[in-house]
Amino acid sequence: MSSSDIFIGETIGTAILILLGGGVCAAVTLKASKARNAGWLAITFGWGFAVLTAVYTSAPLSGAHLNPAVTLALAIKDNDFSNLPVYWGGQLLGAMIGASLVWLAYYGQFHAHLTDKEIVGGPGAQATAAKAVEAEETGAGPVLGIFSTGPEIRNALQNLATEIIGTVVLVLAVLTQGLNDKGNGLGTLGALITALVVVSIGLSLGGPTGYAINPARDLGPRIVHALLPLPNKGGSDWSYAWIPVAGPLIGGAIAAGIYNVAFA
Repeated sequence: MSSSDIFIGETIGTAILILLGGGVCAAVTLKASKARNAGWLAITFGWGFAVLTAVYTSAPLSGAHLNPAVTLALAIKDNDFSNLPVYWGGQLLGAMIGASLVWLAYYGQFHAHLTDKEIVGGPGAQATAAKAVEAEETGAGPVLGIFSTGPEIRNALQNLATEIIGTVVLVLAVLTQGLNDKGNGLGTLGALITALVVVSIGLSLGGPTGYAINPARDLGPRIVHALLPLPNKGGSDWSYAWIPVAGPLIGGAIAAGIYNVAFA
């Protein structure tokens, strides 16, 4: 695979991943969406199908890493870090493109949601005043969860551990059964297995932090949230942003170590 193929493949694949994954979060969250309040099951399966679609699309070009933690783990496993910057660059750019497309697809719903006094606070919104104060204190705006993750209980050590544990599960699944016979990307069955693993992680481990398990998936859309001209969007919670970046990278490195000791 050439550097250009890797960059293009990871950009396209990660954009699709975030478009569909962030899209299901928008569908469940925003006013005037037909899927509003569809719940956690819709989100977890939506993200799983997003992984499946993105992997099938980008695998022929780049091997469909779509996740800096996966790329780091494969680099450690093979002791080859030469393509790391190309993969990471494509993943971050793709995540930002995907998040921007979510905003475009749900443009009207974002406006309706963020101009509703019951959502953002103001006169006549006494019932939601406590939520508005809580959001202001934590630095998270009312639609940030569409773009990036955040904890239900803000405990840095626990939040970091949750992201590490979830990413170890994901990356071990990729390393042990997600690679094709040539070892350079996800095969057909591996793509399906990985998508189902993502669903499982969301159902079992997603409750505490929203299961970023992917630095680009969280950081790219968080940057877009900070830049987009959304009314009353609130903060981007940058004080938390290091956890969904550091946790998955640590988890990916641990998974690679486990693989090299136990499976190689």
